[in-house]
Amino acid sequence: MSIDSSDAMHIARVLTEALPYIRRFSGKTVVIKYGGNAMVDEQLKSGFARDIVLMKLVGINPVVVHGGGPQIGQLLDKIGKQTEFIDGMRVTDSETMDVVEMVLGGLVNKEIVNLINRHGGLAVGLTGKDGDLIRAHKLKMERSAPEMKAPEIIDLGHVGEVESIDGSVVEMLVNSDFIPVIAPIGVGDDGFSYNINADLVAGKMAEVLGAEKLLLLTNTPGILDGQGRLLTGLRAAEVDELIADGTIHGGMLPKVRCALEAVQSGVRTAHIVDGRVEHAVLLELFTDEGVGSLIRS
Repeated sequence: MSIDSSDAMHIARVLTEALPYIRRFSGKTVVIKYGGNAMVDEQLKSGFARDIVLMKLVGINPVVVHGGGPQIGQLLDKIGKQTEFIDGMRVTDSETMDVVEMVLGGLVNKEIVNLINRHGGLAVGLTGKDGDLIRAHKLKMERSAPEMKAPEIIDLGHVGEVESIDGSVVEMLVNSDFIPVIAPIGVGDDGFSYNINADLVAGKMAEVLGAEKLLLLTNTPGILDGQGRLLTGLRAAEVDELIADGTIHGGMLPKVRCALEAVQSGVRTAHIVDGRVEHAVLLELFTDEGVGSLIRS
C-alpha cells in the first residue's frame, strides 16, 4: 500500500520531532500509573500496550503501576457483596480484600501483562507482596467537626499507605529487559494485605527508582485554570498557589499532590495525562505539545 507525499512528510516530521526526546530519555526510567478509560476501552488498551513496548524498544525503561477500582466493583456486584465508600475510599473488610487481591493481582494484572506481551514486549506481573516489594500500614482516617471534642477515627479496614518500597526486584527486571507491571497491594508487619491507592504507589515507586518521569493517566485533560484552559509547564510553587486559591480541587487534588511530592523528592518531572487520548503516553513523551499537564520542581 502506497502513501501520498503529504502523508510521508507528516510521518517524517513526527519522527524528526520524536528523535531528540528518544535520545534524551534513552536509559531512563519512566513510571506510568495506568487507570481510568485507558484500562477499559479496547482501542485505548491496545494503544497503551503498543506505547509501552515502543518505549522499551527505543531504550526507555517503563514501569507500570495499575489500578482497577471498576473491575473490583463489578466482581463484588456479581457475588452480591455490598460496598461502602467513605470520602471516595472503599471500606475493605477481609472478604472484600480477598476480592481486591483476586482482581488486582490476578485478573487485571495478568490481562495487562498478556496485552503487552502480545504486542512484542516482555512484561512480568507483580504485587507489592512479591519480593517484599511494598511494605504498608493501615491508613488512619480522621474526620473532625466543630461540635466534636476530638476527631473521629474511621476504620476503612484493609486500606493502606505505603510505608516503604524495596525497588531491587523492579530494578532487576528492568535491567533484564523486562517490563514490570505492578498491582498496588502491600503487606504490613501484621501479615495482612492492604489495598493502596495506585497513584500513591506510582509516585513512591518513581521516587525510589530515581525515575526521570512520573506519568499519571486520568480521565481529564489535566490541570485546568478557572476558564477551563489546560495548564502545563508548572513549577511546584505555581501548583501550590493553584491549590491555595481553589483552582485545583476535588478529585484532582490527590493526583496533583502525588505529582508534587514526586518532583520534590527527586523525580525530574511529573505529568497528569489524558488517558482518553489514543497513544497519550507517546504524545506526552515524544512531542513538543504533549497531551497533559507537566509539573517540575
